[in-house]
Amino acid sequence: MPHPTSLSQIDLTPIPNKRYFTVDREWREEFIYFLMVDRFHDEQNRSPVLQANRSAGLETPEDFYGGKIKGITNHLDYIAGLGCTAIWLSPVFENNSGAYHGYNINNYLSIDPHFGTKQDLIDLVDAAHSYRRNGQPFPIRIILDVVINHSGDNWAYPGDNPYYYFNDAQFPFGFWRRNDRPIPTDLRDPNWYHRRGQIRNYEAYPELEHGDIATLKDYENDDDPVGSDVINVLIQAHCYWMREADVDGFRVDAVKHLNPVACSRFCSNIREYAYSLGKRGFFLFGEVATPDDDIYDRYIGQNTSVSDGNNTVFFGLDSVLDFRLAEGVYGDDNNAPLRDVLKGFKGPQTLFNRLEAQRRRALNRGEIGRYLVRFVDNHDSFWQPTGRFANNATDDQVIGAVGFLLCALGTVCIYYGTEQGFSGQGGDNQMREAMFDKAVEGRNLLNTDCRIYQEIAKIAAVMRTSEPLRFGRMYFRQISGDGSQFGVPFGSTYTLAFSRLLYGEEVLVAYNVAGQPRNDFVIVDSTLHADGSSIRYLYGGGGAASAGVSTAPDGSRYVRLSLPAYGFVILS
Repeated sequence: MPHPTSLSQIDLTPIPNKRYFTVDREWREEFIYFLMVDRFHDEQNRSPVLQANRSAGLETPEDFYGGKIKGITNHLDYIAGLGCTAIWLSPVFENNSGAYHGYNINNYLSIDPHFGTKQDLIDLVDAAHSYRRNGQPFPIRIILDVVINHSGDNWAYPGDNPYYYFNDAQFPFGFWRRNDRPIPTDLRDPNWYHRRGQIRNYEAYPELEHGDIATLKDYENDDDPVGSDVINVLIQAHCYWMREADVDGFRVDAVKHLNPVACSRFCSNIREYAYSLGKRGFFLFGEVATPDDDIYDRYIGQNTSVSDGNNTVFFGLDSVLDFRLAEGVYGDDNNAPLRDVLKGFKGPQTLFNRLEAQRRRALNRGEIGRYLVRFVDNHDSFWQPTGRFANNATDDQVIGAVGFLLCALGTVCIYYGTEQGFSGQGGDNQMREAMFDKAVEGRNLLNTDCRIYQEIAKIAAVMRTSEPLRFGRMYFRQISGDGSQFGVPFGSTYTLAFSRLLYGEEVLVAYNVAGQPRNDFVIVDSTLHADGSSIRYLYGGGGAASAGVSTAPDGSRYVRLSLPAYGFVILS
């Protein structure tokens, strides 16, 4: 059957007799594996050299390398073995030449032929939903990365010259680059684009909403009749993939640059369509790439909104990627990037500040976890000049960092290759290494014996079976070197400890950020632990089964933890 090219050719009524997938697992319980489709795996049968050591990711040209959707389907065992329960795919729709990353879309109604076919995506989703691990159901959700703020570089300004934003002036339309794109053909209207030229200042309004992101052309998605027509086309185009492939969520690209009303309409309509199919909990999370709290806070929490004159606009997102924590604020040690805290370059005050600032956004300290998808590295270089987290980090630091994410508040997301210690640095492409080697027949880097992979899998298994680590309230804990004088840690050599509490149960998590062994006394809840009792190790402990609970002179209860350099433990 030929691919549809316009909205008039697609059918959004539910497929007859199809039972659409739904699961009662909350999204904050998921462990998301984010992969670049082009770089994860191709269709060939390849095997890794099984070893405990990490691997260097394979460098690739800045072009399509050969990864396929079938390559993901064929290696669900690898992803599930890490403990991941959801997969976030980089954009899979048809792109312009060389756009292996997927963000330069020219056809919303077809899978890029470099990646495969529509049936390949359907097969992946079906295999993920029906996946069984150790003979038991282990359903994996599939998330698509969607780009609705802008189209690809599908048309040019006059003379094919670069135009740059200036005083919100609208520039003339030049020409379509192809006579048959973009698709759906409903988008072939020059007035459906802002035509303000490339953004110069990514933090200035209205430039950040009206300008083009580099050569990618910004849609006219304002709160007006044209903006309504534009967003309605994009809504229907994306509902088509929910109907056809039964996907479970969308990561919405460039939300900060999207008009709030357009964001609200898209999210509300997508959510309603999911319900009409019988899909509950369709996940919508956005990319708000900014270190600005005032901007960031508009999007997170249970009633987040922005005022538009006398109207209040609710963005409609379930959650956002926590760039605010991952990126930090340049030059502010109290709001340092998460990677710098976990590597011991900066003190933990940024984590304390972040938790306190979030308390007003949720019903309690546990519910905060609904609104954030947290990570330590990803596919974009603009916010991580030092490269992937594993660059200049030990295996134990990588394990501790992902362990922190798995046990702290929020939905945890791991970037593909982090579990193998990939350490790319430089531009975007240098941090998008391949996990399969086209030059060496039969070789890939999906090494399940890698120590980082195995330890992350162990921690993920603890999270999966521990309700407090998925739903509990979170409190950072005071520490002491003598069991008498307790206080919050500071500096760059300390034990970072926190508890997750859920209805009378406490799970204690501790990570030594220092490169030397530490012996610290760590506070636990005195109402839950009697003097002389013990709490057992769920992960780590160096062979010890448990840690004894003692009482400080002021009546506080504590346990003594002996941690190796960059040691990570979980106790309950």
